[in-house]
Amino acid sequence: MRVNWNLLKLTLLLVIVVLLYAFSSAKNGSRLVESINIYFEDSNPFLTEKNVSKLLIQNNDRVTEVPKDILDLNQLETTLNNNPLIKNAEVYMSVNGEITAKIEQKTPIARVSTNASYYIDESGNYMPLSSNYSARVPLLTGSIEKNNLEYVFVVANKVYNDKMLKKHVVEIHQHNDMTYSMKLRKNDFKVYLGDIKNLDKKIGNFKAFYIKALKDRTLKAYSLVNLQFDNQVICTKT
Repeated sequence: MRVNWNLLKLTLLLVIVVLLYAFSSAKNGSRLVESINIYFEDSNPFLTEKNVSKLLIQNNDRVTEVPKDILDLNQLETTLNNNPLIKNAEVYMSVNGEITAKIEQKTPIARVSTNASYYIDESGNYMPLSSNYSARVPLLTGSIEKNNLEYVFVVANKVYNDKMLKKHVVEIHQHNDMTYSMKLRKNDFKVYLGDIKNLDKKIGNFKAFYIKALKDRTLKAYSLVNLQFDNQVICTKT
């Protein structure tokens, strides 16, 4: 019987490769997790590295000094993403046993100040306050409900994304009839918007009025600036 030495060599080589891979995988899986690296992809100071570390060990006695193969990275990532201050989190592990968590925090655009206190984030969702930092954003007052933020978000988002309004508006009030008014940082008059229809046009009218009144030095003469009508600005003098 003729022996096929080439086939035998190839079979032996495959067996050796499989054994080496199995040994390497077992050794790698038993390697201990050495450290946790936490990176924040934004400058919002609502969470600290200590906060994130506590979140990572919520469902584990500890994360470091344990074998790599017993840690569920998907679970750790889900835990972080379930935190209402976090917009997105990614967790991965290096070959040498280092865990890296990349955190993107939510950005608040306004703060509800009623019988409850919380932020509205840039997506229009609820965001709790942080014990580490208070954001300097406009207050939202009036009849606001946590499960019905859609309309007040439209106004708050307009203020947040407009350079002039962001500088001057300190409060947005939602009235019972779902109309809105604003208070400014350095002026005593109230700005009445009405409902959110044609909001861009109303804001444009207000900015044109404000620039002219500032130039004419007449801003102190008014107690109310009414923008509820599309094509005009009605001012009430003090």
